[in-house]
Amino acid sequence: MVGDAVVGDAGVARQRSALALASLLAAAGITHFARPQPYDTIVPGWVPGPARMWTYASGAAELAVAAAIAHPRTRRGGGLAAAALFAAVFPANVAMAADWRHRGAARRAVAYARLPLQAPLVWWALKVAAPANGPSA
Repeated sequence: MVGDAVVGDAGVARQRSALALASLLAAAGITHFARPQPYDTIVPGWVPGPARMWTYASGAAELAVAAAIAHPRTRRGGGLAAAALFAAVFPANVAMAADWRHRGAARRAVAYARLPLQAPLVWWALKVAAPANGPSA
């Protein structure tokens, strides 16, 4: 009985973690459509096509990944997709840090703080993707 309670508590914690990550991604995805301008400015100049296209595409990707993580049947794939997405947007964060290096202290702090945050986001996504009975559980 005690063992079942531990497994149950761990399952609840895993569910909450997954839903928190899904919520974070959904909120970010929504802002790409509601206020695209700030995202347009951090799309690296070397990517082909208009910045707005990339803003909308990344917002749609975040919403799709959030939906996948929210549903238990697609959570593993969603978690892996989230890890890939967090890695894929890293160049935009680097571009933002480089572009904002001469701005005010508060903006520089935001731009620079985003860089080390990518690693824990990737870790979180991989943890969400891990099987419940796997080594990461």
